[in-house]
Amino acid sequence: MAKVELKKPIVDEIKELLDGAETAVVVDYRGITVAQDTELRKKLREAGVSYKVYKNTMIRFAAKGTAFEALDPNLEGPTAIAVSKTDATAPARILAEFAKTAPALEIKGGVVEGIYYDTKGMEKIASIPSREILLGKLLGSIQSPITNFARVLKQIADGQSAEA
Repeated sequence: MAKVELKKPIVDEIKELLDGAETAVVVDYRGITVAQDTELRKKLREAGVSYKVYKNTMIRFAAKGTAFEALDPNLEGPTAIAVSKTDATAPARILAEFAKTAPALEIKGGVVEGIYYDTKGMEKIASIPSREILLGKLLGSIQSPITNFARVLKQIADGQSAEA
């Protein structure tokens, strides 16, 4: 069997992983221990993020013609890719948080919603809270004036019933 035929299923697997993805982040994982890698994979899996190590050439072939083709300059040396189809900031946020305890892990760059970001850009993306937290803050800010208004009305009602 030719080498191309052996590599095609891997390229197809990466294409399927990237198809419909919101975010793909590439990292250099050299220097992290097996225990650290296991912990990182567990955190990413819990957040619904796919994390795999592929050969750079395979990622290049799979990303050709997509927004993820912008990752090409970052595909040097050992590379792992973290992909999320639901939460655009989850891979960057989890990887950046983990890199604080494992400085050997280095974020090379990523594509978020079709836009390429370098290492510094990914650090900024990582600082954005999750969708659930943002929705909670929005709900809290909407709910706060309504709650205050209800309290004022109750105090007015209580005050009028005390006078009567």
